[in-house]
Amino acid sequence: MSRVKHLVDINVLIALTQADHIHFKTATSWFDSPDLDWALCAFSQAGFLRLAANPSVGRLTFNDASRMLAVLISRPGYRYWPITADWDELVAPFRERVWGHQQVADAWLLGLAVKEGGVLVTLDKAIRSMAGAKYAKHVLVLE
Repeated sequence: MSRVKHLVDINVLIALTQADHIHFKTATSWFDSPDLDWALCAFSQAGFLRLAANPSVGRLTFNDASRMLAVLISRPGYRYWPITADWDELVAPFRERVWGHQQVADAWLLGLAVKEGGVLVTLDKAIRSMAGAKYAKHVLVLE
């Protein structure tokens, strides 16, 4: 039996890197799971750097955020998932449930998780609605 492949959402990355984040313990507990198979893609890496270096969100300098990303990806079980499909292909399975600009990152990441046969790990409960019943198995909401 193969291990579940997890794609980590940007919000989980932010929670992992801020000890005072409301979801720090939840994210850290999941991230410390033995034999975790987890991934990032260019979109999640860029999103993390953008938010972690934002003074009102991550409160890190850009250099510190870059170093934090390097520390994260040095952890066991990490893999990089290249995005080899365009927007239309990735969101096709649930396009009718994408309705606004605030869902762009969620849709990209969910679409990649579906394409790769993996699970998007997130703190955002609304992604379940985007996935719908057919793709619910591709979403893990940390609670």
